[in-house]
Amino acid sequence: MSDVVIVGGGVTGIQAALDLANHGIEVHLVEKEPSIGGHMAMLDKTFPTNDCSMCILSPKMMDVLRHPRIHTHTCAKVSAISGKAGQFSVTITKMPRYIDEERCNGCGDCIDICPVEVYNRFDAGIGVRKAIYKPHQQIVPDIVVKDPEHCIECGLCYDVCGREAIRKEDTERKITVNAASIIIACGYDVFDAGNKEQFQYLRYPDVITSLEFERMMNASGPTGGKVRRLSNGKTPGSIVFVQCVGSRDMQIDRPYCSGVCCMYAIKNAMLIREKYPETDVTILYMDVRAYGKGYEEYYQRAIDAGVRFVRGMPAEILEQEDSLFIRIENTENGEMLELRPELVVLSVGLQPPADAGEIATLFDIPREPTGFFRPLDDKIETVATVRPGIYLAGTTTQPRDIPDCVAHAGSAAMRAFIDATREGYPE
Repeated sequence: MSDVVIVGGGVTGIQAALDLANHGIEVHLVEKEPSIGGHMAMLDKTFPTNDCSMCILSPKMMDVLRHPRIHTHTCAKVSAISGKAGQFSVTITKMPRYIDEERCNGCGDCIDICPVEVYNRFDAGIGVRKAIYKPHQQIVPDIVVKDPEHCIECGLCYDVCGREAIRKEDTERKITVNAASIIIACGYDVFDAGNKEQFQYLRYPDVITSLEFERMMNASGPTGGKVRRLSNGKTPGSIVFVQCVGSRDMQIDRPYCSGVCCMYAIKNAMLIREKYPETDVTILYMDVRAYGKGYEEYYQRAIDAGVRFVRGMPAEILEQEDSLFIRIENTENGEMLELRPELVVLSVGLQPPADAGEIATLFDIPREPTGFFRPLDDKIETVATVRPGIYLAGTTTQPRDIPDCVAHAGSAAMRAFIDATREGYPE
């Protein structure tokens, strides 16, 4: 049997790694962030069951860490590839972490004593982190990482670390892996809402994105699960969700539906109604796309819970006294509405990751005009690529929700399993 390399350690990469390892295949899971888990680790609940996101994901993350056949490489990327199916040579570059991974036990003493606080990308800007940090408390592997860009070298972390695990200097390290096949599960980025200037994102503090709202709603997030206005710290009396921000929009070259935005907005709206029953919640939409199993029933539950749905998209968001102001036409009945929400949540769509072009060039695979990777066939060979032995999984080819990503991961894993167990390859 031969090894398999998986690029990306989100829920898709994790599921593919576990499927392969449980069938006896050696797996190298390569993740560029300090922890596996991806975007799912940022979420509060999952639809349509409202199950805790980390209650589902965290056991899988620990299974990856403990599995003897899975070799996890965090703060790492694939930097070179050569060969063909069954005989790939893959170079993995481990970026400087400034931590001795063998010595660090994740105690966090260095984090507590660090005096520097900076923007925390994992919290989508709602919270802060230290210059030596963990992105969140349930990271895997449980090892801190030092940020040399913001570290002031005060020396406090060196003094407090009894295991002498913190390094002043560190360099890139390269390892070479021979693999039968490769699975690309590099995930997605969210649309930059600042590109839709009419919504005043980053201009008005009470206009936030759905990912920022997820971190605000999360009990382990920066606000402890309390929804607050960023302008004054008060609980909003009314919230408006604006759909299709960065999706189905020809003006910004985003013609596709992002697939998950309707459902995650409905989920968050229902959670608000449960936690703050006095808060009015309105969703402004073009079409409600509740396509999965149980999704239409979930939509009806939101209506029954008091969530108001208005079919129409705002031309702009304005500030007015102590609230925001939205004038909108309900296109179902032609009624003109004036809304004065205290918090606006922009449901940003999914898009290919920023390094998708670099990945496509490295692995010599084509991309769609939308920027997503192009599979061999959209109907039958949805995981295969034009290059034998290289497979796509999850949101690499199109936006997908978590159940679809898990199913797609299993499909890619089985194709990789066939390659890894094949006796010979055609010339």
